[in-house]
Amino acid sequence: MMEGMPTTIETGIPQRDEAVALYESVGWTIYVADPERLMQAFHGSDLVVTARDEVGRLVGLARTVSDGATIVYLQDLLVVPELHRQGVGGALLDEVLRRSSRIRQFVLLTDDDESQRAFYEAHGLVEVSDIEPRPLRSFVRIG
Repeated sequence: MMEGMPTTIETGIPQRDEAVALYESVGWTIYVADPERLMQAFHGSDLVVTARDEVGRLVGLARTVSDGATIVYLQDLLVVPELHRQGVGGALLDEVLRRSSRIRQFVLLTDDDESQRAFYEAHGLVEVSDIEPRPLRSFVRIG
């Protein structure tokens, strides 16, 4: 196993400082600007899944919000940049999908980047405009 690769995928809320460091590493500054709010978000989440390397360092995280029956929303999926394209994000997403397999709708918003599309499609997700027999619309307000 290469240095820094995760050895553990598990559920649980990370410590504040390690969470801030992870979000900071990927440039998600809106989250690190208010660490207490980030921790509040973790505690209000339906599921938080973490990836840790062999020394216990937090290297990835996925979190969802859900009603537990009909819809689950993947709010965050992030991995430290040095481990991108190493399978960490896929392992986190697969664990989230496994744990939410009985829920009818699985939804997420992500960047308009072809690599994002390819990643999520490789895990069985379909872009909303490609839903058959007719495309769906999605609406959002971000503030």
